[in-house]
Amino acid sequence: LPRAHALFGIGAFVGYFGGFALILRHLRRWPGRAVMTTLGIALAMGLLVGASFSRDASRHMIDVSFNVIDRQDLSISFIEPRGEGALFALRQLPGVTAVEGYRAAPVTLRHGRHQRRQAILGLDPAPRLSRLVDARLAPVALPEQGLALSDKLAEMLNVDLGDTLDVEVHEGHRPRLRIPVTAIVESYIGTSATMRREQLNRLLGEDRSVSGAYLAIDETHAQALYRRLKNTPAVAGVALQNAAQRAFNDLMDESLGTFVFFNTLFAGLIAVGVVYNSARVSLSERGRELASLRVLGLTRGEVSWILLGELAVLTLLALPLGALLGYGLAWSLVQSLDTELFRIPLIIHPSTYGYAIIVVVGAALGSGLLVRRRIDGLDLIAVLKTRE
Repeated sequence: LPRAHALFGIGAFVGYFGGFALILRHLRRWPGRAVMTTLGIALAMGLLVGASFSRDASRHMIDVSFNVIDRQDLSISFIEPRGEGALFALRQLPGVTAVEGYRAAPVTLRHGRHQRRQAILGLDPAPRLSRLVDARLAPVALPEQGLALSDKLAEMLNVDLGDTLDVEVHEGHRPRLRIPVTAIVESYIGTSATMRREQLNRLLGEDRSVSGAYLAIDETHAQALYRRLKNTPAVAGVALQNAAQRAFNDLMDESLGTFVFFNTLFAGLIAVGVVYNSARVSLSERGRELASLRVLGLTRGEVSWILLGELAVLTLLALPLGALLGYGLAWSLVQSLDTELFRIPLIIHPSTYGYAIIVVVGAALGSGLLVRRRIDGLDLIAVLKTRE
C-alpha cells in the first residue's frame, strides 16, 4: 500500500510537470495573445491601485494637517486685534491648558508680475500648537527675519529663498513693506505666509497685539468652554478641531468610498472579462487536445491544470506590471491635482497593493471556476469525432 501511494504521487507529479511543459509550449505558440491577456489583467490591477491610492493620500493629508501641523483643540478669532491681555484672560478659563496667540494681517504679495491676496500669519518663535514642519514632518522654527512661505505659494509667486516681496497691507495704516523670503516649507492644504508675531507687530507699527488664539483644552470642559466663548462679544468665531477633522473625514469617506467602490467593480469586471474570454477561446481551440488527453488517462484535475495553469501564469506575470501601472496612474493624478486648494502626496500603502492583488486574483479564480465546469462537462466522444 505505501508503495502504491508513492507511485501515485510520482505519477501525479509527472502529470502536472508535463502539463506545465504543455503550458509553456502553448504560450510560445501564441505570444501575442499571452501579452494582451497579461496586459489586460495588469490594467485592471493598475486601475485598482490608482483609484485606491487616493484614500491613502487623503488619510495622510488629514493626519498631517490635524495632528502634526495644527494640534490645537480649539481656535478663536477676535472681532478686531487685541492686546496680549486677552491671552492672559483665556488662560484663566476653566479647562484651558495652553494658549498661543496669532496675528493675521490681510495683504497683497507681489513679486514681479505675480501677485496674490493672502493673510500673513504671525506666530510665536517656536509654536507648539500650530507649527511649521518640513518634508520629514519635523518641526521648523520660524526664521528670525522674513517670511516663511508654503511651497505652493512660492511657486505661484515665482520666488526662491532670498527673494524680496512687495507687501501691501490692507488694514490699519495700510503700510507698504518689502519683506525677504527666508524659508519655504511643504504644505498639502491651502497656501500660507508665516513670520514671527513680534516682527509682524513691529512692521505694522503696533504693540504686541493678536487677532486670535489657539487653545489646548481639557476635553471634559470642551462644550462648556465652546458655549462661553461663543457668547463672548469680543470673539468673532470659534472652531473645534475635532469637529473640523470629523467633517473632513466624513467628506473624504463619502466621496472617495463611492469612487473606490465603482473602480473596484469596474476593475473586477475587466479582470473577469479578460481571463474568462481568454480561457473560452483557448478551450474552444484546444477542446480536441484536452479530450484526447482525458482519453489517454489524464484526470480532470490534470487536464484543467493544462488550461487554467496557463491563466495562472499570465495572472502572476501581470501582478508586478499592474503594480507599476498603478504607481504611474497615481503619479499622473498627483500631477493633475496639484492645485491652489490642496496637493495630494504620492503615498501608496502596501495594503493597497494587497487589496488590488486580492481583487484581481479573486476575479481570475472566479473565471477559472466557470471554465473548469465546462472542462468537466466535455463530451469526449463528441469532441473526438472527426469534423467534416
